Amino acid sequence: MKIAYAGQHEKADRSDCMMTLSLKKSGGPDITINSKVKLLFEKAIRKTITDVLNAFSIEHAEVTIDDNGAPDYVITARLEACIKQLIDTELSFLPEQLEQNTIGTSKDRMRRSRLYLPGNTPKLALNAGLHGGDAIILDLEDSVAPNRKDEARILVRNSLRAVDFYGGERMVRINQGERGLKDLDAVIPQHANLILLPKCETTEQLLEVDKRILDLRAEHNIKHEVWIMPIIESALGVINAFDIAGASKNVVALAIGLEDYTADIGVPRTGEGKESFFARSMLVNAAKANGIQAIDSVFSDISDMEALRENVLASKALGFDGMGCIHPRQIKVIHDAFAPTEQEIEKARKIVDAFKEAEKKGLGVVAVGSKMIDPPVVKRAVRVMELAGEKI
Repeated sequence: MKIAYAGQHEKADRSDCMMTLSLKKSGGPDITINSKVKLLFEKAIRKTITDVLNAFSIEHAEVTIDDNGAPDYVITARLEACIKQLIDTELSFLPEQLEQNTIGTSKDRMRRSRLYLPGNTPKLALNAGLHGGDAIILDLEDSVAPNRKDEARILVRNSLRAVDFYGGERMVRINQGERGLKDLDAVIPQHANLILLPKCETTEQLLEVDKRILDLRAEHNIKHEVWIMPIIESALGVINAFDIAGASKNVVALAIGLEDYTADIGVPRTGEGKESFFARSMLVNAAKANGIQAIDSVFSDISDMEALRENVLASKALGFDGMGCIHPRQIKVIHDAFAPTEQEIEKARKIVDAFKEAEKKGLGVVAVGSKMIDPPVVKRAVRVMELAGEKI
C-alpha cells in the first residue's frame, strides 16, 4: 500500500500538522486525529478532512493527522498535497479568500523592506504582516527543499487566500524554468501582488514569465496589475540588467542577490562589499535609467543591528530604495536608516513649496534661491516627503 506524507514529517511544528494518507478499496474513510486541541476541535478537523476527501471523490482512505494547532487552510493544503502524490488530478481545494487579499498595489509604492518567509513553514506567515514590513515574500525557491516544492506551492496558494498580511505587499518568489511557470499557475489566480523572478539573466526569461502572468490574468479575470521584480544574481545578469529592467512595463524594480553573484564571480562575500560595488552600482543605474526601483540584497547577520544600519546607509548612498530582510527585527532598522534626514526633509519641503507657488502663478520655471529646479528634482523631493510621512 502506497502512503503519502505531507507537513512536518518528524514533529508537527506550531500552526502545522503532519498528514499521512493511503487509499483503500473499501471501508470508507478512516480518520485518526492526534491533536493537542482534540478536545475542542476534533469534530471541526474531522469535517475539514472529510470535505477535502469528498471534493476529490475519495470514498475509501486512511488518514492520520498529527496536529499542532494548524489552521484549516494548512490542514487542507497538507491533505491535498498527499492526495496529489497518489492521484493524478487537476482539482484543487481552495479556502475562502479574504477580501483584502484581492486588492492590487501601485507600481511606485514603497518597498523599503521585504521579509522573506519559507513557503513551506506556515507558522512564520500567520502573523508576518504585524511586523510592519512593506512586503512579505512567500518563498518557493531556495528556502524550500527540492522534494517539498510541490507541497509548498499548495500551501503558498492557500496562504495568499487565507492569511491577513495587514497591508503588506504580497510577493512570491517562484522557481526557475518550467517549475516556476507552474508556480505562477497556482499563485496568480490568488491575487499575488508581485512575482520575484530569481537568477534572471536575459530578457527572454523575463518575457516568458510576463506572458504567462498576462495569460493567467485574462483567464481568471484578474483586473489589477501583477508586478515583476527580477533578481540579478550573476555576472551575465548584471551586464543585461538595463535591458531586463526595460523589457516590460510590469517590471517595477530590480533586486540583486549577492550570495549567488559573488559565487558566480568566484569571490567570497565580505562585509565591506568591495567585491559587489560594481554590480550594485550597475543595478542601481539600470533601474533608475528605466524609472524603476533598485532593491539591495539581504543582510544575513540578524544579531548585529548596528552593522545592519551601516549597511543600509551605504545602500541608500548608492541609490537603493530598499532591501530584503530575513528576520522581523531587521525591519525597523531598515526603515529608520532609509528614512530621510531632517536636512533632506527641509530641502525637499522648500522644493515642493516652490513648485506649488510656481504652479499657482502659471510659471514654467521653478527656483529655490538661485538654483533652477527641474521636474526630476521635484519628483525626488516629493518622494522624500512621502518617505518622511509628510503631507504634500
